[in-house]
Amino acid sequence: MTTVLLVIHLFVTVALIGFVLLQRSEGGGLGIGSSQGMGSFMGGRGTANLLTRGTAILGTLFFVIALSLALLNRGASQQNRSILDSPAPASAPAAPALPSVPTN
Repeated sequence: MTTVLLVIHLFVTVALIGFVLLQRSEGGGLGIGSSQGMGSFMGGRGTANLLTRGTAILGTLFFVIALSLALLNRGASQQNRSILDSPAPASAPAAPALPSVPTN
C-alpha cells in the first residue's frame, strides 16, 4: 500500500510542477505558458482557470497523500525512530600490518 501511494505521490508531484510552470506569471517569472498554446479550443481566460483549478486540485492531492504516507509509516519502525538514535555500526577489525621488507 505504501509503495502504491509513493508512486502516485511521485506522479502528482511531477504533474504539480508542470502545472505551476505552465501558468502565466504576473511578474514575468517562471511562467512559460501562454494563451496561444491552448488557444485553439479555449481562450486565455479559460486556460488560466483550468490551470488554476488543476493546481489547486493537485496541491490538495499532494498534501492528502503526504499526510496519509506519514500516518501509514508512523509505526513502521519502533526500534529506531531516527538515524541519530540508532547505534553506531561496529567497525571492522583492522587488517594486520604487513612486515616491512628491507630494500638495498
